[in-house]
This record gives sequence, C-alpha cells and structure tokens, in this order.
Amino acid sequence: MTKRWVVSVLLIAVASPLAAQKKERDRVENAGKVMQEILNAPDSIPQSVLDKADCVVVLPSVVKFAIGIGGSYGRGVMTCRGGKDFRGKWGAPTMMALEGGSVGLQLGGQATDFVLLLMNSRSASAILNSKVKLGGDASAAAGPVGRTASAETDVTMRAEILTYSRARGVFAGISLEGSTLRPDNDANKNLYGKEVPATQVVMGNAVTAPPSAAPLISTLDKASPVNKSKT
Repeated sequence: MTKRWVVSVLLIAVASPLAAQKKERDRVENAGKVMQEILNAPDSIPQSVLDKADCVVVLPSVVKFAIGIGGSYGRGVMTCRGGKDFRGKWGAPTMMALEGGSVGLQLGGQATDFVLLLMNSRSASAILNSKVKLGGDASAAAGPVGRTASAETDVTMRAEILTYSRARGVFAGISLEGSTLRPDNDANKNLYGKEVPATQVVMGNAVTAPPSAAPLISTLDKASPVNKSKT
C-alpha cells in the first residue's frame, strides 16, 4: 500500500508540471489563432497603427467574474519587436494577466478576445516590470478600426496603449480603463520550464520561442515586419 502511494505521488509530481506547460502552450497557440483571424478580417487593426506598435498583447477568451460590475480576469501573451529599441523581428512571448473592472467590459457576459497595442517603449517597459493600470499608469484608448483608418488621430497619437475587443464575431475598439495588466511570471515558468521574468524573455533573449508561438510570431512578422514609429 505504501509503495502504491509513493508511486502515485511521483506520478502526480511528474504530471502536474507537464499539464501546466501544456495549458500555457495551448494559451499561446490560441493567441496566435486569434491574431490570425483578426488580421484576416475585413475590418481589422489599421495597418498604419500596427506598423507603429512596439508590442502586441493578445488575451483570448477573457470572461467576466462579476455580472453587473464588470470585473474580469484573463490570461494571454505579449510579444514585442526585438532589440532594446523594438526595431527587430517579433520575439518570444511572455505571459500576461488582465485583471480588474471597467464599464467597457460590459459585453453581455460572453468570453471576449482582447488585443492591446503598446505604442511606445515607455508603456512596454512599464508592463514588463510591474502591474500597470490602464488609463492611470499608462494612457489607454479604444483603438481605431478599419484597414485604412489613420493612425494620425489625436486619440491614437496621445495613447500609449490602444485596446480592442472581439466578441460574437464583432471586432471593435474598446475602453479598458480601470483594468490592470501585469506579467504572469508563474505562467512563464510553466511555459519555459524555468524561472524567467518577463523582462528577460523580451529584452534579454533568455529563451527561444516555443513551437506553439510560431503562428503568432509568423502572423505578425508577415503583417508588420518593420517598426515604422518615428519615436
């Protein structure tokens, strides 16, 4: 009986990290699918906006936990252009978590995909290092929609983070003010099999992108291979 108990414990000890790793790999893969579908849609993120983004955060299937209040909790990934100046190719993803509440999250209770574009190095560095309140620690605004929409609007040029949602097939800019975005370093450990902070994933080249990230990275490399931001 004791031997069986020991074997069971050992099996659980081995299986738990593998299950956690698979969960994060699935999340990364789903983020890639979401990005592919959104960029292939007729009304998508404007090309001129995407071309000026330093980083992209994709949060698949965010759900509300408090109907009528607007609380939400979602996990996803963030990928940035390589190099300290964010001018290289899109790189290995770091895991992220969205938390908090906002009127903008009142979408009927169904799961919603979110895409956030980080438009400068300040917002990217802040989010990689700590929890950031959207609309507080970093200026945020609903992003413009439509492939030919201009990135030179007052709202777009002032915002450090542009936010989008997709629910029931409808893609639109949405306010996420009041929510917080933070690195999910526990999920990074599950994904990469070792302790690795978000800053080292993105800025330190501490890991290589897992195969599950290939759809996300290749989609962004194809859609926006060059950072055209002037800053």
